[in-house]
Amino acid sequence: MAMDETAHMKWITVNPAIFGGKPIIRGRRLAVEHVLGMLGAGDSLETILEGYPWLEAEDIRACLVYARRLVGSERVEPLVLGSTP
Repeated sequence: MAMDETAHMKWITVNPAIFGGKPIIRGRRLAVEHVLGMLGAGDSLETILEGYPWLEAEDIRACLVYARRLVGSERVEPLVLGSTP
């Protein structure tokens, strides 16, 4: 059964003593950024889980939820250049 987003977010923690306070998974030495990078590079869930035996599929989903929430609150203003007559 899939967890809701709030439950997922509890799996992402921040510890100033680990990776300078970057978001990590369940207090372990694996940064959300690293998991997202592996996914972006085309690694499958199975490959990632094999590389980190303590990791669970829900941890990876938590990383995706975290990233979606960050991007969802981001606002980008377009650069408008003056038009020439």
